[in-house]
Amino acid sequence: MELRDVRFLEGLKASLENRRVDWKEDISPQEIMELIQMSDIHNVVPMIYEAIYELPVMGKLHSGLAIQLRRGVIQSIAMQAMKTEEFQQLYTQLCEDGLKPCVVKGIICRNLYPNPDARMSWDEDILIPWDSFPQAHAAMLSHDMVLSDPKVNLEQDYEIPYGKMGSPIYIELHKSLFPPKSEAYGNLNDFFKDIHDRLVTEEIQGTTFYTMNPTDHLFYLICHSFKHFLHSGFGLRQVCDINLYANAYGSQIKWDEVLEKCQEIRADLFAASMFRIGEKYLTFNPEKACYPEEWSSIEVDENAMLEDLLESGVYGQSDMSRKHSSNITLNAVIADKRGKKAKAGIASSIFLPVRSLEGRFPYLKKYPFLLPFAWVQRIWIYRKETAKNQSGNNAAESIKIGNQRVELMKIYGIIK
Repeated sequence: MELRDVRFLEGLKASLENRRVDWKEDISPQEIMELIQMSDIHNVVPMIYEAIYELPVMGKLHSGLAIQLRRGVIQSIAMQAMKTEEFQQLYTQLCEDGLKPCVVKGIICRNLYPNPDARMSWDEDILIPWDSFPQAHAAMLSHDMVLSDPKVNLEQDYEIPYGKMGSPIYIELHKSLFPPKSEAYGNLNDFFKDIHDRLVTEEIQGTTFYTMNPTDHLFYLICHSFKHFLHSGFGLRQVCDINLYANAYGSQIKWDEVLEKCQEIRADLFAASMFRIGEKYLTFNPEKACYPEEWSSIEVDENAMLEDLLESGVYGQSDMSRKHSSNITLNAVIADKRGKKAKAGIASSIFLPVRSLEGRFPYLKKYPFLLPFAWVQRIWIYRKETAKNQSGNNAAESIKIGNQRVELMKIYGIIK
């Protein structure tokens, strides 16, 4: 692990413990900027800044950079506070309209941090039953929310995004937690079919929210990260969420039930590695979380997972090459589910089925018989990218990353 990565983990832990780092060694302004860049990739700049701003080296930064960094952090925290306040108001209105929206992740996880507004969230996720969507959609529009994507299919799409004119608030209204048509992980919805019958309430900053019970919510947080891992990764911020949630609700979590479900989807080693990383580098406390022997005794090497997390950035978006590598990993997962050998390479990432290419080539939704034409387009795109050898967006690099991550999935027993 590089020194930058070590410092990043130490800064993240200090932030979670609401303290400043205590580094004694000399650190150069260049090293600080590399740390900030790493934090930006993981979308935790305000958290890291809170842990390092008292270091003597911060006074040695170029005045323009120092001012820009501090201003950016203040603005990010203020923006998050504004989004949270608006979401609380909207949520209260939706409940007054007779809805029972289930809040997942977002404000529930942020509330676990020493400074919730320093843990930024791009959006808020609300889950409602499919048959409640017409009422929920009408309520959203009545409270000045507008569709963020005018091309969205209100009847068929499983999540509908909303924004608000002149406001930073962004809501994803879910009819299901995962895309039902996904062959790679659509089956995860089966574990949450009756979720609306076992919701609990939680009060945050004076607002009462409906949310999942601790056992369901922890398992969902694992599933959510697992889904992104099957794509191109998910970063350290989600590990923080999972570990903090386990620390806070451990005594109420049915750990045996979570383990059984993780084993069913082949995510037991995956989940155990996150708790191992949390215990070793972050703030996971097995005693506080009531972490049982059946979990702690799982033999798993967390190092390969940690390396992937550090490189991936938030939701695997550290660069375009990594994002594009998801074509290979998802294809490997689907092949494994079909009882076939997972393949990697150019062919497996180009010759994908219609369902996997509809997002990139929308015309396939209406004209699926044009799939061979889409394949030709993908070949042309790969040739152009490889020829240009663009930094951070290279087809050859995508294939390399994809192949490496397929092997990683084998290490953690996700595919054979």
